[in-house]
Amino acid sequence: MKNHQNVQMICYPKCSTCKKAEDYLQSKGITYSYRDIKQENPTYEELQALYQKSRLPLKRFFNTSGMAYRALELKEKLPSMSEEEQLRLLATDGMLVKRPILITQKGVAVGFRINEWEIIL
Repeated sequence: MKNHQNVQMICYPKCSTCKKAEDYLQSKGITYSYRDIKQENPTYEELQALYQKSRLPLKRFFNTSGMAYRALELKEKLPSMSEEEQLRLLATDGMLVKRPILITQKGVAVGFRINEWEIIL
């Protein structure tokens, strides 16, 4: 875990998981830039790039426990939506996006899973 250049975390300040993720980075002495997903939601193009770089299933980018996800009944709708439609939907509301998102030179991690974070840090 060397070279922590250009580490970015996209979070929501009121999210307890994001706070744990911040504590983790700080405990490791890792400096990072912080972006509030509610104030500055990732664009369609950003989400597309993050999705491709992450190599994760697109469903991992959705905040499945969020109120917006449930209100839009996305559990039922996502399977019939194209990737483009899903990415465009994510770009409309930061509260639909799973967080934190960790972006490093090595990759992208969605959600706070220490084993995944250690791989890309």
